[in-house]
Amino acid sequence: MRLQALLLLLLSLLAHVKCLYFYLDPGDRRCFYEELPNDTVVVGHYMAEVWDREKQHFIIRDDLGIQITVKEVKEDHLVTSSMGPSEGKFAFTSHEAGDHSICLSTKLLNGSGYKPSPDDHEHQVRMHLDIIIGEAKPDNKPADRQHITDLAGRVRDLNDKLRDIRKEQQFQREREAEFRDASERANSRAVFWSLVQGVTLIATCVWQASHLRTFFDHRKIR
Repeated sequence: MRLQALLLLLLSLLAHVKCLYFYLDPGDRRCFYEELPNDTVVVGHYMAEVWDREKQHFIIRDDLGIQITVKEVKEDHLVTSSMGPSEGKFAFTSHEAGDHSICLSTKLLNGSGYKPSPDDHEHQVRMHLDIIIGEAKPDNKPADRQHITDLAGRVRDLNDKLRDIRKEQQFQREREAEFRDASERANSRAVFWSLVQGVTLIATCVWQASHLRTFFDHRKIR
């Protein structure tokens, strides 16, 4: 029960994360839709890899740019639009609750010598995307400050409980090591005394056989 309570508390503190990857051709546009609450911070991490015909695997190219566009679907309001490198991140805050479109498209930068060919791989660009949907954005209201203070206290309590669990696990490991060493010593002693008893028994049998042979030899002489 104690471990389950800790896991539930830990999960309640984590942000919602979505990880995926997909394929598209250079110049294509791919959109995703997220229903977000009001004043929610969203952070996205992306990485675009281009299929290399010579190396026969995906590589990151510096001459490939990524256009990120975020809009509020209901009002068709542009939240953010930026051009980034082939690997990077973006962030925005939802001003209104509702569906938001997150669109990514590839674009060759100026002076690029890369020319897509129909003979390339079926999907020329592989896009990795991690979207982290965080908690509602706090402000300077007393209620929010109290909420942050309570949350920080819960985190400290969780850290203390985790330290106690680690100490208990370490103690159990030490107990197990001591028990294992004691068992090995007991087994070694048992094997040693078994060998001693075996040698003693064999020596006794040899002595008795020799004594009986000598006894019967004397009886025959008489």
